[in-house]
Amino acid sequence: MYYDPPYFLLVAGLFASITSGLAFDATLKQSVNEWARNRSTQTLENVQGSALRLTFLGICAGICVFLASGVQIFGFPTGIAYGIAALLTLMTGLLVWWQLGKNLVQLQQGGSKALDLDSFG
Repeated sequence: MYYDPPYFLLVAGLFASITSGLAFDATLKQSVNEWARNRSTQTLENVQGSALRLTFLGICAGICVFLASGVQIFGFPTGIAYGIAALLTLMTGLLVWWQLGKNLVQLQQGGSKALDLDSFG
């Protein structure tokens, strides 16, 4: 039996990822700016609050649906497609979240110059 590829879910997953990403960007900027103004005892690691986690999970969910739909377009069954997409999304999401934490610690310890990507020497 042949099923139509889930083109709608492909677009919906991409849209969810982009809108969640914009919300993530705004939330992260607001949190870091608030921390920079106050420089309180709160560390930048604590900036990763529930609002930031929720938007990041929105990005991951959208990407998972997008990837699974893309894999289904190539003829894979739904279960296998979502298994592949969930594994890829989980591993990538964990790496990105870990790197964000490292960057926030680096920002806290050395200021914005610590994140200067143009100076490698």
